[in-house]
Amino acid sequence: MNSPESTDGTNHDNSPLGVAMIGYAFMGKAHSNAWRNVASYFDVPAFEQKVLVGRDAGQVAAAARKYGWTETATDWRSVLERDDIHIVDICAPGWMHAEIAVAALEAGKHVLVEKPLANTLAEAETMADAARSALERGVQSMIGFNYRRVPALALAKELIAEGRLGTVRHVRAAYLQDWLVDPDSPMTWRLNKETAGSGALGDIASHAIDQVMFLLGGTVTEVSGRLHTFVSHRPGADGPEEVTVDDAAWATLTLDSGTIASVEVSRMATGQKNSLKLEIYGDKGSLLFDLETINELGFLDATLPVREQGFRRILVNEPEHPYMAAWWPQGHVIGWEHTFTHEIRDFLTAIDGGTPPSPSFEEGLAVQRVLAAIEESANAKSSIIQLTTSPVPAIEGA
Repeated sequence: MNSPESTDGTNHDNSPLGVAMIGYAFMGKAHSNAWRNVASYFDVPAFEQKVLVGRDAGQVAAAARKYGWTETATDWRSVLERDDIHIVDICAPGWMHAEIAVAALEAGKHVLVEKPLANTLAEAETMADAARSALERGVQSMIGFNYRRVPALALAKELIAEGRLGTVRHVRAAYLQDWLVDPDSPMTWRLNKETAGSGALGDIASHAIDQVMFLLGGTVTEVSGRLHTFVSHRPGADGPEEVTVDDAAWATLTLDSGTIASVEVSRMATGQKNSLKLEIYGDKGSLLFDLETINELGFLDATLPVREQGFRRILVNEPEHPYMAAWWPQGHVIGWEHTFTHEIRDFLTAIDGGTPPSPSFEEGLAVQRVLAAIEESANAKSSIIQLTTSPVPAIEGA
């Protein structure tokens, strides 16, 4: 077991891995649920939910009792000094990611951080550099793109890798929400560029872009994008405040394979609560996915005679499907929260085996480069931006 009790990534006494989580709001709740349940369904190394960290002592204590954490702290820096903490799970807002992650890696802690990797490209590059250096000492890191752990999407990747779609020509990805439709919805940190980095672009386009790159295994070489803010001011504590991020974003991506992907994201799509739709079209077949029917994958086999073709519904609930052997009998569906359990399972398994997990910070950086290129394109009236970055290195065992 390669679990650091010091900066060389070694757990000298083979004690259970001590986990500290920073942040206890929406993502903290989702991650806590995963930590609490993962060992009940998967064979993972022993660990303990040691410390929950938050700025408000009273609120973090209440959250810890509710979510199963043994202790609380209000200073994340003090937690990094503890020898009994081996893993740091960062669920804090994006503007805190870089500082915490770099410090944790330098302290010899394995790090899981929520997406997007950071608020800026410069921060993401710093984090990726720190992760590469830490890996040389046996310290692992991973970014939490949880939709990679949807069994139906993991199956989609397998089918594409097996050549069932042939040459993938184009992809449509749309991630739509409506929680900002009301112009009187109050100002939050998510609507301020200084704290959020971007709006729908970083929040949900990061998921869509990661899915395109994950499913196809390719690198984005060209980007054209547009951003738009529909409501320019929101009610604040002392009156109207300016919204400094985007409400919606559109992008066209070209991959090194020649595949063209269109990406559309919005937090102003009336009636769409959390809709991630993916359509993947190849010369031998096509795939359809909708997060609102998370257990289903649509598959068309274009190699069949025309009179037999048509999209068929695969209910991804069989033990042979990714992750499903750990759960319920066939036909008993799982939900959104299970993706985080799968994520924690994969992270713990990678730590235990000494295998770098995926998606790595390097992969998160690749997504961040695309996000930055979309913003650059939008600022240049949707001009095409060339990306000349090297492909993300393949990770053995991923």
